[in-house]
Amino acid sequence: MNFSEYFKKREKEIINFLKELVFLESPTHDKNAVDKCSNFYFEELKKLGIKTSKITQKEIGDFGFAELPGKSNEKILVLLHIDTVWKIGKIKEMPFKIEGEKIFGPGVLDMKAGAVMVYFAFKAIKDSGLKPKKTISVFCNSEEETGSHHSEKFIIDSAKKSKYVLCLEPALPDGSLKMQRKGRMVGKLITFGKSAHGSSPHKGVNAIIELSHQLLKLKKVQKGGITINVGLIRGGEKVNVVPDSAEAILDIRFWKTKDKEKIIDFFNYLKPKMEGAKLKFQVLSFRPPMEKTRVSFNLFRRIKRIGKKLGIEIKAGKSGGGSDASFASNIGIPTVDGLGPVGNGIHSENEHLYIASLLERTTLLTELFLKL
Repeated sequence: MNFSEYFKKREKEIINFLKELVFLESPTHDKNAVDKCSNFYFEELKKLGIKTSKITQKEIGDFGFAELPGKSNEKILVLLHIDTVWKIGKIKEMPFKIEGEKIFGPGVLDMKAGAVMVYFAFKAIKDSGLKPKKTISVFCNSEEETGSHHSEKFIIDSAKKSKYVLCLEPALPDGSLKMQRKGRMVGKLITFGKSAHGSSPHKGVNAIIELSHQLLKLKKVQKGGITINVGLIRGGEKVNVVPDSAEAILDIRFWKTKDKEKIIDFFNYLKPKMEGAKLKFQVLSFRPPMEKTRVSFNLFRRIKRIGKKLGIEIKAGKSGGGSDASFASNIGIPTVDGLGPVGNGIHSENEHLYIASLLERTTLLTELFLKL
């Protein structure tokens, strides 16, 4: 079967399915909304005859699994996430729309398009009467945007049982796959002082001022690709009281796993600037980097050859953002990320994808399922 022609004939159907998923808004912290979107998606997979299952969660959306049997018991794990960064109601401010060759909307690129790709790849394989070389196992995450704290274990366990891992996060803007990603650590730097009346600040130790002194030191560790964004600051209760505590939430990114200990050591060795002040650093979450590995690049080269036969140029790139692919790569499983469509504006109101790339990448994914 010519899958390129197959998907071109179904362009309107593919776009309509994407529209349905985007209209089912699914911000990570809204369990009901995430489950509603996930349930719809998995019900559609069931209609194709795909075996599905769920792992119920109390506070976050349920995790979903889907499986298409192959000619062998070896598995290819596909990573998706159904949650987005967008609040309920954003679809009214940022409507799903088609402008020329682009589709706009909240979560359209990151990453509901990936879910659409899997659905239509499965449909095409079913319609063709063919069978994948390996069993295709899909894990659909509900909390990827907040760090995958609960799902990390399931991703790693599934990856250990798999020959390859394919992550359908969007491609880089130039179409390159993501073969390296920065790791991400979210940390909390807390300063403690001593409260006093605002009329006599010298009698207290101002935790906010101490925090300010410490934040100015962060540039010392930001070397070799390490970056720190001070995203949130909290401190104080009343303007006429010297605050006795303050905290900063930090988004820390790095290319090498070994950088984690270097960063933690830096914070642990920080000394208070003000007499009587104290410091504390906590790691709130951690996602390892996706480092360059031989086994992953061997898989990349296979994908590149398959793409070439389809007239699709496959290039390797790297991203400062994190994804669930890093968990699989970090335990040595051949992993390729960025197999989703080409677009831009992730996490911005300009989020969009190119229709042609959605069709092209779905064709590529279908061929990978059949040939890897």
